[in-house]
Amino acid sequence: MMLGVVNANCEATIRLVIGNANAQRQVIDAVIDTGFTGFLSLPSHLISALTLPWIGIDRGTLGDGSEATFNVYEANIIWDGQSQNIPINAAETDPLVGMSLLYGYNLQIQAIEGGMVKIEVLSP
Repeated sequence: MMLGVVNANCEATIRLVIGNANAQRQVIDAVIDTGFTGFLSLPSHLISALTLPWIGIDRGTLGDGSEATFNVYEANIIWDGQSQNIPINAAETDPLVGMSLLYGYNLQIQAIEGGMVKIEVLSP
């Protein structure tokens, strides 16, 4: 189980440890975005600081309906106590957790400032 908090902007957030293949790590706070179908997005300054390797390009539709192209990188994260490699979309926003990372988990949000965010694996 993973716990997070609803921030002053009414955003559900979770703290993540993210790193590269050389074991360089950074702790980030990421906003949960159920409209984002990818795994995780990071701004370019974090991608550069972690020297994440580029693995390709992805296309996506933004909330306003416009299409965008994203550079995709590979990173290692600690998710539910386990280390795993995932694709990271470069986007100049706050870090975002998408539905691909949440797949197979139950998400509960107490939608008040300081409310609890709880993410736990679904039973088979």
